[in-house]
Amino acid sequence: MLTAGDVAALIAAVVWTVLVAFMCVALVKLTRLLSETTKVVAEFGERARPMLDDVASTVERTGASLDRVDEITANLATTTEDVSTVTALTRSVVTGPLVKVASFSYGVRRVLGQRRALALVRGRRRKGRR
Repeated sequence: MLTAGDVAALIAAVVWTVLVAFMCVALVKLTRLLSETTKVVAEFGERARPMLDDVASTVERTGASLDRVDEITANLATTTEDVSTVTALTRSVVTGPLVKVASFSYGVRRVLGQRRALALVRGRRRKGRR
């Protein structure tokens, strides 16, 4: 029969075997996990390159669009300056003669008003002499 030491050794060997089996299963699962992770990282790398190329081309197109916007903005600034110049020129061309015409018409009205007043006064004097 087995002695107490033999039974203890047998129990220790069984526990050790179960522990080794558990560790083997854990190592197999860990190996599978690592291989799947490697595949995912490789696929991500393959997908990331085209995405980065797309991002780079988008940035280039955006830069070209911004250059065009800068050109348009510069053209608008030039156009605004031209319109301002034309407006100032039109104002000076139109307002100068208009002021002169208004002054002349004011002077004519005033003279005519004074003539009427003078004619009225003369008319009253003539009526008063009769």
